Amino acid sequence: MIFLENAAVWTMAGRDYERGCILIDGGKIAAVGEGLTPPAGAERIDLGGRIVMPGMIDAHCHIGVFGEGTGFYLLDGNENTDPATPHIRGLDAVNPQDMAFAEALEGGVTTVCTGPGSTNVIGGTFAILKTYGQSADEMALVPDAALKVALGENPKRVYGAMKKTPYTRMGNAAVLREALVRAQEYQRRLDAAARGEGEPPERDFVLENLVRALRRELPLKIHAHRADDILTAMRIVREFGLRCTLDHCTEGYKITEQLRRFGAGALVGPMILDRCKVELGDSRTDNVVRIAQAGVPFCIVTDSPCVNVKHLYVQAGCAVSMGLDRAEALRAVTIYPARLLGIDGRVGSIEPGKDADLVILTGDLFDMESRIAATMIDGKVVYRNAIA
Repeated sequence: MIFLENAAVWTMAGRDYERGCILIDGGKIAAVGEGLTPPAGAERIDLGGRIVMPGMIDAHCHIGVFGEGTGFYLLDGNENTDPATPHIRGLDAVNPQDMAFAEALEGGVTTVCTGPGSTNVIGGTFAILKTYGQSADEMALVPDAALKVALGENPKRVYGAMKKTPYTRMGNAAVLREALVRAQEYQRRLDAAARGEGEPPERDFVLENLVRALRRELPLKIHAHRADDILTAMRIVREFGLRCTLDHCTEGYKITEQLRRFGAGALVGPMILDRCKVELGDSRTDNVVRIAQAGVPFCIVTDSPCVNVKHLYVQAGCAVSMGLDRAEALRAVTIYPARLLGIDGRVGSIEPGKDADLVILTGDLFDMESRIAATMIDGKVVYRNAIA
């Protein structure tokens, strides 16, 4: 057991503690509060008034898949052989030795949702991982957490150059619809066989994840920057009765009322990136503020390596400078992404029963003179700042 004491505890659970204590037992938070008595035999750590907050969560990135410093031809993020590859798994490309995982710990990021890029309309599954471990299987919280879909510039640019579909935004939508319709027929035959109405179809490995999506077991993770692409995503999700998040949502500020009515989470970011491609031409730094003010469920993401994963909190600080409420910015990198990923029973706040994924700060997270002194995952110190 570990007993952290004499700390300002930011729980993200509705109540903070100025002189708080946290008891960790078996990698879980056993108790949090003020005036707690350490159990006999517990290792006591006096934090000297430092701040403890939940480990941060990046709900959309590509770390371990697009390896840092590997060069373009060694990247494993895009299977550019077919615009519809729902059967591939991001987990199978994760390299735990990618330096981005160490950098995540430096930045207090303890959980990520990582996976394929956006050159395919249907790119494969994302995995939710802790950012410390020796193998992808050991790190995985949810091995297949969402199915990546991409609309807009990237698929049509890549396959259009090959003179293949999709060549246009119409083609993007058609590729997605065609795959979903084929999956509907496969699902119909599976369900009929389960009712004793005929023989089961031959197993179709490519369509299995799409059937899971149609059954609302696997959400779509839809890459969409432009407002029209976001609206196309909404149209297709409604058409097929799917679950989804809207990732990047760069022009969300143009359609906040539609986003609010739709109700899906907006995973906003990267926020400190230049307008490096056409569909980012209307990006605004206050986009996340407008989305939040409209009452849309949201969180902040890096899309690492577009923005380094360790700068997740820097983006949250930029949002505060643009007018986002400070407490909302903290929640946008902790409990909000946990909820949108469906893992808030494990991580995202400091509460009894949750994983002891913690960040220890020398001062306010948004003070540029503050440092992340240490990062803990499952009650183990996995990063320690030598100069903090």
